[in-house]
Amino acid sequence: MVSKNNTKKKNKEKKTIWFYVKFFLGVLVKSLFDLVLMTGIALFIIFLYTYYTSINPAALTHRAIYETSTIYDRTGEHELYKIHGEENRKVISHDEIPNYLRNATIAAEDDNFYKHKGIDPLGIVRAMQKNFIAGSAAQGGSTITQQLVRNTFLSREKTIKRKFIEIVLAIKMERYYTKDEILDFYLNEVPYGSNAYGAQAAATVFFGKDAKDLTLDEAALLASLPKATTHYSPYGNNTEKLKMRQKSIIKRLGSLGLYDSTEIEEALNTDTLAKIKEFHEDIDAPHFVFYVKEQLEKMYGDDVLRRGGLKIYTTLDYDMQKRAEEDVIAYASKLPTFGASNAALVAVEPSTGDVKAMVGSVDYFDKKNDGEVNVALRPRQPGSSFKPIVYAAGFDKGYQPETLLYDVPTNFGKDGSGKDYIPQNFDGKYHGLVSVRKALQGSLNVPAVKMLYLTGIDNAIDFAEELGFTTLKDRQRFGLSLVLGGGEVKLLEHVGAFATFANDGKRAPVHGINKVIDATGKEIGSAPKPEQVINAEVARKINSILSDNEARTYIFGPNAPVYIPGRTVAAKTGTTQDYKDALTIGYTPDLAVGVWVGNNDGKLMRVGSIGSRVAAPLWNTFMSRELESLPNTQFKQYTKVTSNNYMVTGRRPSGVGDKGEIQYYNKHSGKRISAEKARKMDPKKLEKKYRSSFGGHSILYYVNKDMPLDEEAKPNFADPMLKLWDESLSGKYAKH
Repeated sequence: MVSKNNTKKKNKEKKTIWFYVKFFLGVLVKSLFDLVLMTGIALFIIFLYTYYTSINPAALTHRAIYETSTIYDRTGEHELYKIHGEENRKVISHDEIPNYLRNATIAAEDDNFYKHKGIDPLGIVRAMQKNFIAGSAAQGGSTITQQLVRNTFLSREKTIKRKFIEIVLAIKMERYYTKDEILDFYLNEVPYGSNAYGAQAAATVFFGKDAKDLTLDEAALLASLPKATTHYSPYGNNTEKLKMRQKSIIKRLGSLGLYDSTEIEEALNTDTLAKIKEFHEDIDAPHFVFYVKEQLEKMYGDDVLRRGGLKIYTTLDYDMQKRAEEDVIAYASKLPTFGASNAALVAVEPSTGDVKAMVGSVDYFDKKNDGEVNVALRPRQPGSSFKPIVYAAGFDKGYQPETLLYDVPTNFGKDGSGKDYIPQNFDGKYHGLVSVRKALQGSLNVPAVKMLYLTGIDNAIDFAEELGFTTLKDRQRFGLSLVLGGGEVKLLEHVGAFATFANDGKRAPVHGINKVIDATGKEIGSAPKPEQVINAEVARKINSILSDNEARTYIFGPNAPVYIPGRTVAAKTGTTQDYKDALTIGYTPDLAVGVWVGNNDGKLMRVGSIGSRVAAPLWNTFMSRELESLPNTQFKQYTKVTSNNYMVTGRRPSGVGDKGEIQYYNKHSGKRISAEKARKMDPKKLEKKYRSSFGGHSILYYVNKDMPLDEEAKPNFADPMLKLWDESLSGKYAKH
């Protein structure tokens, strides 16, 4: 039995503990309260100090004249484009700004504009919530007043101090000016792209009319632009995204009850882009300029470009650019023969990654054929021009130019549609046991698919991304047809990858900006540095194969369209299966050039419009002339590996010749006969069998596909592809 004294003692201990708990909680709460109070007082004092010592709101009407930024070629002797400030702005009065544009701008940027006092706490919370869901800074939560303050008085640096000052000034402006005055300032200040600043300049540049005459759909399109002027430019590559943003603004105007359903539907059903005036601004090399300008906007922001007085020295070789433009225009007359309407050309210096010439279409100003679209930056299927990337990944794994693969009709199992994948060569012929060198130069499809399987799809994509490709992110889309060009790539990145081969495996990222000088003469930007991303031996093996004219002769003849007499040039053509795209990419250690031919809208070219016939002639014309002024630099030779694994190194056992892969038998006698005699025999009396020189099996029987040079590594005899590949040697999948 517990004594009463013990019970009293325990109760006393509990009271003592609870007393200290309450004491410490009280101290903690008071400390937190004091901290919050002191912080609040400090922030209030800082706010008052900033409020009364910061810029006088009246300064908004006395803004400094912005300095023009200029984009030059690599020498600085040729001005390509001027990014204007005040020069292309006309300030208009309140009555000249249409309500359509006022309302569309508010719907796009700040639909609480007439309710808040300069900042919108709820808008900031909503933006933070959307950014958290999106996983990136998709929205900023800034009001129109904050944007006006930032564009007028502040830099775009992302610091707490700058944001705090922005908030204070926004509140100050709201106390000094009316809402309508602030909106007028904003609509006369904001950049709309294409050197149009303010509503009047934008209406004139894009629609050829005064701002007061804008329709609802036109106003919504203009309101779409300030968020990212180059990205949403009606003359740029993202017109579909522009239309989506415009329509979302129009729908928002409807949901806010600003216009009735009839007006909203009429605006939604209007093709506003068809009203856009042709762009005839004073500009040289326009596709290249806008490629550079978008890079600059990401680096410095649009407001710095238009008022910072920057001097941008690009990588462009002006004379080469002019020659490229002339070549593309001259070749345009031949395009209808192939059912094509457009062509693009890119030239890159392998050692630096400098884009020396960029022609994104036949005519930038040809609106009918979407000439403003820069095909050099658009993802398009590369056809067989992607094969060297996969073979290079295979070389990195241990396979060699001498590795032997069977070019016979082969079943690779079920594809994504559930059907057996049995690829065919372009000409419908097969060549038995061939080296990788002959397979790649002959652009044979079956060995290429086998090399992708041996390499691994993920390994091949990893390798491609090391070379600079950025469009192969959705890996679940890709199967073994990837090696035949089943994944879209950008021509510029494709040329950059080949330039890495040319540069002995050092990747100099392709870029258009060499240096940027600010208004004080300080250099604030420079070109990226090269980096060794793949083994030099891998690059040398690809260079050796692609420059081996003899190895391609059995398919393309000795004078293939990519052959340039007297020069050592590596090259590869490509064609999509349905003749949508035709490509040729070739290089020396000093210059890499890529050409695309096709239709911007994806319309099919005529049957037979392959890369070697359609794109190669333009490539050869340009490349041949440019090489005349460049040294005949030779590619470095690769070192051949030694191994007893004959299928990998191509070193056949003694007594076995190159033609041992196809054996012919007289059906009556059963005796083997020579290929020469077989050609003279009656086909009905002839039996042809595919047989390996090494025992009737494919390469998977002899090597571990993941460690092909390891002679101790055992092959995976359970690999289901081994059975399929061996079955193909019997002629099972050949069409009779």
